[in-house]
Amino acid sequence: MFKATSILKPLSLAALIISMGAFAAPPTPTLGQNPPAAAGAAPAPAISIPEAPVLAASGYILIDGETGEVLAQNNADQRLPPASLTKMMSSYLVIDELVRGRIAETNMVTISVKAWKMEGSRMYVKEGTQVSVIDLLRGEIVQSGNDATVALAEYVGGNEDAFVDMMNKKAQELGMKATHFQNAAGLPAPEHYTTARDLSILARAVIYNHPQHYPLYAEKEFKYNNIRQPNRNLLLYRDPTVDGLKTGHTEEAGFCLVASSKRENTRLIAVVLGTKSDLSRAEETQKLLAYGFRYYETVGLYKANTEITKARVWSGKAPEVVLGLPKDVRMTLPRGHIDDVKANVHVNETIKAPILLGQELGSLTIELDGKIINTQPLVALQPVEEASFFARMWDKIKLFFRGLFS
Repeated sequence: MFKATSILKPLSLAALIISMGAFAAPPTPTLGQNPPAAAGAAPAPAISIPEAPVLAASGYILIDGETGEVLAQNNADQRLPPASLTKMMSSYLVIDELVRGRIAETNMVTISVKAWKMEGSRMYVKEGTQVSVIDLLRGEIVQSGNDATVALAEYVGGNEDAFVDMMNKKAQELGMKATHFQNAAGLPAPEHYTTARDLSILARAVIYNHPQHYPLYAEKEFKYNNIRQPNRNLLLYRDPTVDGLKTGHTEEAGFCLVASSKRENTRLIAVVLGTKSDLSRAEETQKLLAYGFRYYETVGLYKANTEITKARVWSGKAPEVVLGLPKDVRMTLPRGHIDDVKANVHVNETIKAPILLGQELGSLTIELDGKIINTQPLVALQPVEEASFFARMWDKIKLFFRGLFS
């Protein structure tokens, strides 16, 4: 059973008052609190967010990069060809090998005939030469080189087919449920497809799982073999807050772009597939990002391992246990509405020792506009051992009589 407390309207987020009878704790403000509204006061107006812009694209999605919250979408689950956006997964696997220490940036890769003969976007590596892993990564990410991609796939996987198996396995591990790859570079193939939603999942993994290598996606040009090639992501030149990720284009896929932008404490990721031109994919993506930053923000609500409240402990060496959250709580909120968030604490009605560190003893619900938007477990921030035999017996007697008169 839970014992729920009242919800107070916050100033910056919420103040939590824990009603525990004779063992009541004082109010524990998170970011401040407002006094309750006066009797008869008009209810706050419902929060209204304008509709997202409609893009000239086959499918698209806009998410908060940190929380994964979807802010806008259309045909986000439609299977579409990804073209060179495929290289986000190819490069992810290579960087994963770097992070795990299985290969090094300075390792030299011998260029095969297959890699050298790759058509389309190229880094212009030569058959039989040796090129460092980091140079090939730049050739793949910045120049979108199909030759560099295949060379890395062969180096990591033994051959491209084995590497593609690794790509599909990793897609499943990341939760990309509607994705299947047939090659490493993104060339058209009957069973080579993904969705805007899946690509947003991959983009989050690229950014947050490999942060030390993410700056590669912001590099505007790379020179190799005396050939200097620019990054095809036009937003890198137009918007200083954009720091990645990848472009793609084939006749079948159209012009595609996955872009990420960070402004203050908010990072957004936009995936736009199937536009008509290089300029169009940049402009349509820019519309999504502008909409997201105008109407949403990422805010920190609670810190992990910080006291939220105290709860009465029966049969314990300590009379109370401190409760908090096991992880930071950061959420996507309508911009300017943090003061409208409300919080409610639910604590187990009877808590008995022994209590383990991290043991779940209740929950915290967060509301906005009358709807629960998040629920987090309340856990013990300290262990509590059992009291002596006589102390436990006395508490049992008190609990018995409390049950009779409650």
